[in-house]
Amino acid sequence: MIKHIVLWKMKDNAEGASAIENATKIVDMLHDLKGKIPSLISIEAGIDFNRSGAAWDLALYSSFQNTEDLNNYQIHPEHQKVATFIRAVTEDRCVVDFEI
Repeated sequence: MIKHIVLWKMKDNAEGASAIENATKIVDMLHDLKGKIPSLISIEAGIDFNRSGAAWDLALYSSFQNTEDLNNYQIHPEHQKVATFIRAVTEDRCVVDFEI
């Protein structure tokens, strides 16, 4: 089982919307991927409420059977649509992929 975790820092304003508006849209878009990408076992996304200096704004937690399935998810056209929007409204990201 592969766990794929991504954290993002939002731009204050982008694409004509505030950071919280864009983060909310990203969460909805990510949740909408469930059922559209066969290799995606589970997906959760949420907006940070901690607001400490060490906190990131938005998190994704998803799981896949193996690395091939993760790779297929990353190149899937539905994921690419979401990724394009995310790149436009975020300023930084970090990623961790691990096997359990």
